[in-house]
Amino acid sequence: MANRRAVHDMTRIVEDMAKKDGVIEIEGTVVEALPNANFRVELTNGHKVLAHISGKMRQHYIRILPEDRVVVELSPYDLSRGRIVFRYR
Repeated sequence: MANRRAVHDMTRIVEDMAKKDGVIEIEGTVVEALPNANFRVELTNGHKVLAHISGKMRQHYIRILPEDRVVVELSPYDLSRGRIVFRYR
C-alpha cells in the first residue's frame, strides 16, 4: 500500500514539472507600462526585466498598472524577458 502511494506522489510531481518545463517563477513590481502590453518589472532581487501579459490574463481582461505586484515566469534561456502570469490584489 505504501509503495503504491509513493508511486502516485511521484507521478503527480512529474506531471507538475511537465507543465512548467524548467520555468522560473519570481515576484516583482511593475515599474512602467510600455506599448503592446509590455511592462518593465523590477524583481524582488533588484533586476529589471521586460515582461508581457500571459494569454489567459488577456482573455479575462485583467488590467495591470504601474505599482502592481505580479508573478513573472522567466525562461532559463533568456532571463531578461518574462511573462506576467498573476497579479496580486
